[in-house]
Amino acid sequence: MATLLKGLQCTPSPVRLATCGSLQVLEHARSVTFPWAFPLQAPSRIVRVLDARRFSAGRSGGRLVIVRAEANGGEEVGKGERFTVTTPLYYVNAAPHMGSAYPTIAADALARFHRLQGRDVNFITGTDEHGEKIALAAAAKGRAPKEHCDAVAAEYQLLWKELGIAYDKFIRTTDGDHEVLVAEFYKRVEEKGDIYQAKYEGLYCINCEEYKDEDELLEDLCCPIHRKPCEARKEDNYFFALSKYQQPLEDLLSSNPDFVRPSFRMNEVKGWVKEGLRDFSISRAAVEWGIPVPTDPKQTIYVWFDALLGYISALLAEGKEPNLANATARGWPASVHIIGKDILRFHAVYWPAMLMSAGLPLPEAVFGHGFLTKDGLKMGKSLGNTIEPRDLVSRFGPDAVRYYFLKETEFGKDGDFSEGRFIDIINAHLANTIGNLLNRTLGLLKKNCDATIPSDSISIPEDNSMRVLATESVNKAVAHYSELDFSSACELILGIAHAGNLYMNDKAPWSLFKQGGSAAEDAAQDLTVILEAVRIMAVALSPVVPELCSRIYSQLGYTEADFKSISWEDTRWGGLKRGQVMADAQPIFQRLEDPNAPEVQNSPAKSGGKKNEGKKKKSSVKQKADSAIANASAS
Repeated sequence: MATLLKGLQCTPSPVRLATCGSLQVLEHARSVTFPWAFPLQAPSRIVRVLDARRFSAGRSGGRLVIVRAEANGGEEVGKGERFTVTTPLYYVNAAPHMGSAYPTIAADALARFHRLQGRDVNFITGTDEHGEKIALAAAAKGRAPKEHCDAVAAEYQLLWKELGIAYDKFIRTTDGDHEVLVAEFYKRVEEKGDIYQAKYEGLYCINCEEYKDEDELLEDLCCPIHRKPCEARKEDNYFFALSKYQQPLEDLLSSNPDFVRPSFRMNEVKGWVKEGLRDFSISRAAVEWGIPVPTDPKQTIYVWFDALLGYISALLAEGKEPNLANATARGWPASVHIIGKDILRFHAVYWPAMLMSAGLPLPEAVFGHGFLTKDGLKMGKSLGNTIEPRDLVSRFGPDAVRYYFLKETEFGKDGDFSEGRFIDIINAHLANTIGNLLNRTLGLLKKNCDATIPSDSISIPEDNSMRVLATESVNKAVAHYSELDFSSACELILGIAHAGNLYMNDKAPWSLFKQGGSAAEDAAQDLTVILEAVRIMAVALSPVVPELCSRIYSQLGYTEADFKSISWEDTRWGGLKRGQVMADAQPIFQRLEDPNAPEVQNSPAKSGGKKNEGKKKKSSVKQKADSAIANASAS
């Protein structure tokens, strides 16, 4: 890609994007990445780079991520183009837990971001409903497998609704059309000569639905993921000739460094492939609850050879004949599969090889996120140590849950949950930093300007510190969202509110209003500056906390329809117009109470205590704001 870009014009906009630099930046970048916003054919169409972001910059250049570019027809690359994001298809052996909610929240935030960018998004989630583990779970509850699947799938759909997950398709692998596509896919691979019959003997983990090598197991032959003993099994199966794709997979990984993200996950995948690929069983003789093998109905198709096809069958348009041609014509290949690191091998090794065999395009990227942990162990239904997401949502609301897990955990790495920290972060960021800024600004506007914006926000000088900060922050947030770096995106956008609080304290508009005359006019302009920055922040943070941002927009005098029609273009400075009437100030986010917090004993304050406390608070706000400005200005 660097070769394709050499010689292209690189033009930052007049409002300093501070991310693209010049042609020299492109020439000295170690590699250039088009994020999943851009299809693979994009480089040949680009004639002008509008905005880019350098990562890991150093003497040798670093990696450059292009986030905005102009095509040879003058249109912006990416707009109107399809973007398909998938979550795993969740196994319905038990109710959903926070470990399954986490990647779904991330996928929803990514989908919302790309919708704001003007792309035609396909956001796919759903349930994986076949296999031995499902049959056993159903039997334990005295239910037939399909009845059990219906009940648990409904629980997933209810949780997604409560979390504000705006998916486009919820696919179930028991859907009739899906089963037809799986059978067609199996036949294609078989006709390619990549399926054969053989006997298999080994150690089997029911929870993984996978045979294990003894050297990868723990003491007493326990699965390292589920901490339960594996069973010795011997049966006649059908196998997929994965070993035939050793070289094609090596070529894929070496020529496409961003196929697996983050980069350290790519290293894991390369390690697995380098060890040598072995054929794997794709049928089960002893499992009745599954899709029958087309050429041998006595056996059922291995759950992974079935479930992975759900990403394609989900794209089949309603009313279309169920076949691979119709399904892949609408949004395939996937732009990114978001999956847990425990199923990385299936998505980054098995799945590409299966698609190569069937002659279908490969997904553009696989992103393996880390585990959410509790007491140092992965949360999982099989381990019985889960956090109930519906409980969190009912107690704290969907925005608190969405924000905490995307902001406080670097997506791609493991993160541990603490309810005390959860409450502290949400109160500090959403209730205090953002909520209080909006509340006190609206209060001053109502008291002194009849709750009406006194001047067009576009008239604010371009070198105004808040205007510069807001513009730079949202432009850099584009790269972070594109890279699935939700934590950094949140940090940048929150920095606008930190800086807004400092701006308010420094300008002291309450004092200027008392002076009257030109001082009062300056104060009114300062309120316009802060409210415009808050408006921009609401648009930019809406992929993460949509309900909160909708409430902010409402208080800024916009309708629900106005908020639903926003795009990323609305992060540009100049949205608030003179004469716009603000709503009465209301708390946009109620502070959370920690039931385990110790009671504070009332005691006489030491002399000067309140005064000193005020100084500490002001100092804290200033430090956070200064940090926000520094982070946003860094290249």
